[in-house]
Amino acid sequence: MSIDPSAVVAPTARVHPEATIGPGARIGEFCVIEAPVEIGAHCLIEPYVYVKRWTTMGERNEISAGTVLGTDPLDRGFTGERSYLRIGNANKIREHYTISRGTAPESVTELGDGNYIMTSGHIAHNCRIGNHTVIASCALLAGYVEVEDQAFISGGVVVHQFSKIGRLAMIGGNTRVNSDVPPFFLYSGFDVAAKGLNLVGLKRAGYKAADVAVLKKAYQILYRSGLKLREALSKIETEIPTPETLHLVSFVRRSERGICRE
Repeated sequence: MSIDPSAVVAPTARVHPEATIGPGARIGEFCVIEAPVEIGAHCLIEPYVYVKRWTTMGERNEISAGTVLGTDPLDRGFTGERSYLRIGNANKIREHYTISRGTAPESVTELGDGNYIMTSGHIAHNCRIGNHTVIASCALLAGYVEVEDQAFISGGVVVHQFSKIGRLAMIGGNTRVNSDVPPFFLYSGFDVAAKGLNLVGLKRAGYKAADVAVLKKAYQILYRSGLKLREALSKIETEIPTPETLHLVSFVRRSERGICRE
C-alpha cells in the first residue's frame, strides 16, 4: 500500500494495497478506495466516499460524503474495459455526486482545476469540464458534454449529450440544454435560449465596461442583426476582433449541434 506517512486514513476505511494516497491526504470513515487509484496531496475525502478503479485526482481536492467517483458509464454500449476518470487540483465536489469514467476502452472523463460542484448530480462518461466552473445542485450532464472555463450551470439544468457550453456562459435553473451554448452570454427557458450577456459573471471575472460593451455588440450582431450566421460571424471577426470575440466566433464555427437562438 502506497500511503504517505503524513496521510490520515480512518480505521474503518478500506484502501486497496495498490492505491496511492499522497502527503497530507485525509481519508474518512467507511470510505472505499479501489486500485489503481491515485489521490494527491492534501485531498480531503469525507466519510462514505467510494473512489473506483482507474480514477486519479490531483492535490487539494475536497470530496464530500456519499460521492462516488469513477463509476462505470451509464451507457449500454459499455463493455467493461479499462477507461479513466481524471480530476485536477483544488476541486470541491459536494455530497451525493457521481462522475463516470469513459465508455470506449482507454477513453477519459476529465475535470480540470478549481471547480465547485454542488450536491446530488451527475457528470456522465467522456465529459470534459474546464477550470473554475460552477455546477449547481441536481444538474445532470449527459455523455460527451464539454464545459469551458468559468461557466455557471444552475440547479436542475439538464444537458443533452454532445452539447458544448462556452466560457463564462451562465445557464439559468431548470433549463434544458439541447444545443451548443456560446461563451459569455446568459441563457434560460425550457429549451435553452439566449437572453443577453452574463453581466454578473463577466464582472466577477474582472471584465471592464469597455470589454462588456464589445461583447454586447457581438451579441447584437450574432442574435439581432438579421444576418445569416456566416455573415454575422464575419462581421464580428472584422469589426470587433478581441480575444473574447474571436473565441466566440471560433466556438460557433466549431459547433456541430448548432447554437441555441434568442
